[in-house]
Amino acid sequence: MSVVLQQGKPWIVQKYGGTSLGKLLPAITGTIIPQYLKDYNVAVVCSALSGTTKSMGTTSLLLQAIDYTMGPLRNQTELNRTIDVIKDQHLEASRVIQSQVDYAGDGNIFEELDAGIRKDCEKLRSFLAAAQTIGEVSARSKDRVLATGEKLACRLVVASLMSRGIEAKMVTLEDIVEKAYSDDLYKQRVAYDELGPHFFDQLAVEIGKRLEACGEAVPVVTGFFGMMPTSMLQSVGRGYSDLCAAMCAVSTFAAELQIWKEVDGIFTADPRKVPSARLLATVTLEEASELTYYGSEVIHPFTMQQIRNANIPLRLKNVKNPEGNGTIIYPSQTGTNSPKSESEASSVSGSVSDSAIFSFMSANGYYGKSQSRRAPTALTTKDNIVLINIQSNRQKKSHGFLAQVFNKLDEANAVADLITSSEQSVSLAISSLEDDAVKLDRLIASLEKCGKVEVLQNVAIVSVIGHKMRNMVGIAGEIFSKLASGGVNIYLIGQGASEINISLVVQRDDALLAMDIIHTHVLGISKHPEHTPIVQNSLMKGPWLF
Repeated sequence: MSVVLQQGKPWIVQKYGGTSLGKLLPAITGTIIPQYLKDYNVAVVCSALSGTTKSMGTTSLLLQAIDYTMGPLRNQTELNRTIDVIKDQHLEASRVIQSQVDYAGDGNIFEELDAGIRKDCEKLRSFLAAAQTIGEVSARSKDRVLATGEKLACRLVVASLMSRGIEAKMVTLEDIVEKAYSDDLYKQRVAYDELGPHFFDQLAVEIGKRLEACGEAVPVVTGFFGMMPTSMLQSVGRGYSDLCAAMCAVSTFAAELQIWKEVDGIFTADPRKVPSARLLATVTLEEASELTYYGSEVIHPFTMQQIRNANIPLRLKNVKNPEGNGTIIYPSQTGTNSPKSESEASSVSGSVSDSAIFSFMSANGYYGKSQSRRAPTALTTKDNIVLINIQSNRQKKSHGFLAQVFNKLDEANAVADLITSSEQSVSLAISSLEDDAVKLDRLIASLEKCGKVEVLQNVAIVSVIGHKMRNMVGIAGEIFSKLASGGVNIYLIGQGASEINISLVVQRDDALLAMDIIHTHVLGISKHPEHTPIVQNSLMKGPWLF
């Protein structure tokens, strides 16, 4: 089979995570991508391969290699061993690909693949050896190291596609920031500070040029997209490959951005914690953003902004169930690529009218132009929370007291997930401190200068999400009443300016019980397990980013 890209076809951008590429590459390159190529041009974005355990994933190993280069863990022998492990893992993946295809073509494909793997790993070894000699690994140097993981994954995907008769070409983006904003680091930082999230708009333009240069070959793009002015991990975080996929979608005016994982999409709750959780056809982008912040790991906030601005639908799909509809997220009601009905949601359709979009959203429980709901949509939890209560020593006025507290948080680089305050007291729910006793002790000592401090550990945040939930009369009272009946004590309640989120702090041991109670009695979903996706209507309440 020989497949090439064609002029005039709409684009689909598919992003695959490291676990999918490591375990399910034959399905991806042998079934999923060829199926979409019949009707669309496809661009593929790759994360670094995951391992059998988290510590054996390529990104984790690359971070270990950096640790062995500098600091107290500095060890040349372990550095070389770690790089050899990365090389051997990908060479083994190459051998697996060769064994899975009946390939009688040019053997140079796999020879070039193995040579490329060895070349990338030896280049990495030389770079880290030089850094060890110099005695420094800067944040941007760490970016360069981590870029190796995505490059190795792309080599495997390109070889797998080509061995199946599909022309493919690897697209690396290491220098994309320099091309967009010059190689002057100062100018890059000024642009990043002034433009904020719009900094990525120009990167999308440059990425589009790289994709166009692939001609008739399928672009296989590294999820790493260049050394950012303040480093990729600091400015974007570990979800940068999702953002890269979004920029690819923007640059190609894609009909749809697809993120492929090993789960069917968005559920009313984490199915591992609430067995009766149900898969839904759609949620709003705002709900997805809130779910991401309060416990899910699916969509990066910058990704959402890119697709919102470009009006591109995002679909979450399961590599193990490619025929499933997944969950689709439309950036706004005025989008132009939404399906007319659930039957059409299984595939991308052309432009449709606003009325068709309106009907589709209404059929899934979102009513009117504001997409208000009659019940909450989903539940999520965030564990490892520390609750800190500070009572003012009354040496400052209320605004001075609050300013002092937030200055102490800023100095400690601690982010509060929930905040409630009165004139002379404030309560903070903070994540990522429970496992760092030293940092927690320092923060407490610092806050004690503001007043009396009480600390409660082993708590969790349970968040109830629903679009325009502020308009749901009595919903908060119903949540509190049901939890009280179930014997769940609430330590902190937060809603603030959010129209789609009510968050509660409960004992960590009560978090699962709280979710079960709210899922059953507030969302109204039976405990009897349902394994098939549902379409919401006014009687079906309920998604979980999972």
